[in-house]
Amino acid sequence: MKQSFDKGFITPHPVFIIASYDEDGIADAMNAAWVGQIGGNQLSMSLSSHKTTDNIKANKEFTVSFATKEQVEACDYIGIVSANKVPDKLEKCGFTVTKSDKVNAPIIDQLPVAIECKVIELQEEFGETRVTAEIVGMKADESVLTGGKVDLEKLHPIMFDTVALCYREIGASVGGAWKAGKKFQ
Repeated sequence: MKQSFDKGFITPHPVFIIASYDEDGIADAMNAAWVGQIGGNQLSMSLSSHKTTDNIKANKEFTVSFATKEQVEACDYIGIVSANKVPDKLEKCGFTVTKSDKVNAPIIDQLPVAIECKVIELQEEFGETRVTAEIVGMKADESVLTGGKVDLEKLHPIMFDTVALCYREIGASVGGAWKAGKKFQ
């Protein structure tokens, strides 16, 4: 028998590391799980008050990298420590950056896949900033590619479980999209 609840939830969420430059060109990053794709070339994310949010508002460009199993501690750290209080937090957790060649934003060298974005729209609502951005490029380390495409089994991206408040690894394939259901035809 199913139980009834007053509220629901959506879980798990992919964990992303949002990176930007501040007004002095200093790299900053934060952990965010409230990111989703819109169609094939846009993303949307909801951010509360953070240094990274201010940077995105000012600069209008940023990168989004997949947090990985191998970097879970560093990815969690930059989500729990503010650059307003610890300006060298990227260095403290061992992250180095390279400037993107497509947007004015840093790419974290230790995270194998980064999506380069330009802001299309910013909306302020309920104390949150909703960012809609165009995806203008992607950088992927060769170590996570198979046949020229990102291979999730090599990337080891992590997900945020909002119920258990933990990170989980994405598992193996359980069926082919647009194939598994053909058994009912």
